[in-house]
Amino acid sequence: MTQLFAKMEIDRRLVGLAAVLLIIWIGFDIASGGRFITPRNIFNLSVQTASVAVMACGMVLIIVTRHIDLSVGSILGVLAMIMGVIQADILPQFLGYNHPMTWIITLMAGLAIGALIGGIQGVAVGYLGVPAFIVTLGGLLVWRGAAWWVTQGRTVAPLDANFMLMGGGIHGTIGATWSWIVAAIAICAIIYNALISRRRRLAFEFPVKPVWAEWTNVCLMAGLVLAGIGTLNAYMLPSRAAEKILENRGIPVTPENLEISHGIAIPLLIVALVAIVLTIVAKRTRFGRYVFAIGGNPQAAELAGINVKRMTVAVFALMGVLCAISAAISSARLQSAGNDLGTLDELRVIAAVVIGGTSLAGGLGTIYGALIGALVMQSLQSGMALLGVDTSLQSIVIGLVLVLAVFSDKYFHRRYSDPSA
Repeated sequence: MTQLFAKMEIDRRLVGLAAVLLIIWIGFDIASGGRFITPRNIFNLSVQTASVAVMACGMVLIIVTRHIDLSVGSILGVLAMIMGVIQADILPQFLGYNHPMTWIITLMAGLAIGALIGGIQGVAVGYLGVPAFIVTLGGLLVWRGAAWWVTQGRTVAPLDANFMLMGGGIHGTIGATWSWIVAAIAICAIIYNALISRRRRLAFEFPVKPVWAEWTNVCLMAGLVLAGIGTLNAYMLPSRAAEKILENRGIPVTPENLEISHGIAIPLLIVALVAIVLTIVAKRTRFGRYVFAIGGNPQAAELAGINVKRMTVAVFALMGVLCAISAAISSARLQSAGNDLGTLDELRVIAAVVIGGTSLAGGLGTIYGALIGALVMQSLQSGMALLGVDTSLQSIVIGLVLVLAVFSDKYFHRRYSDPSA
């Protein structure tokens, strides 16, 4: 089996993580009487995971550079409150409610403020030399207090109708047809990437996978895409919601027309876009190479001419931008911005990244691993909630999973860095 994985160039930790996720799903499905692995629950799981998954993508780069960010939940909270005030209190005075530009202005303001907050913390870490643990621990308190100060503790609502589409729900999906189109595009991209990667390796006379292994990988990934889209399309809109949509479109209401699929939720599309962009950045750009070089050996990277301080600021600023995207998803999903938004999200994000194979020692990590880690964490939480497990026990389980993840990271790092261990 090890030789098979080696020929297919499949990460053994990724296979183990996927197996753990499958065991969790099957276990909760059996315990809940078949209610966990259903189109409805998978759809809800994808939407609930989106916010943490977006931040986990950025946390990979933070931890790879040997830093940590404990403030992401608080940054999410303050950005959600700021964006809520902008679209609910400020812009309506000039544009009115539900103006087409409201959500764009709101999101752009959130992204800019998020980059500023992350950049400030990056300056403190990179240029002032304060440990990231201390800077972001202080940020956890500062930005959580700032979230309360922005609105003096009140919940901000209602939010812009177009803005709320980013949270998913009945209207925040793209339907069955566009979902299959997205699936076709994804499969074409998988095939194209496999062909281009193989051609590049051959051009530089690098070793390549056997043809059968190459196409097995392609078929596996294409199969996962089709299975995922098929499951999401199997979740139908409630009959009343379907009737309302048909009436608004001027389509006759018949039993056949009422079968309207949710399809892919917009938050899931956002996660996919963020993951693809950051994967390309990490693997194909100078910025990504610098990030992993710094994580491998900061002193050597600096001697090689990499501006480590500036890179540190850039990575933290990027984390702030991703927190803004997560804040938009979270507040849009809840259709309001409350002061408790993002509470303990830093725990979930860090746990997802470490579970996904990112080494706390730096220099090692993948975006797709973090996404699976986020799905594992949310599956545990959703499964326990479905079974009616007390909230306090849920926290205990999540905490134990985090400790176990760190232990496995240390064990894996020690075993494969020292073959004699």
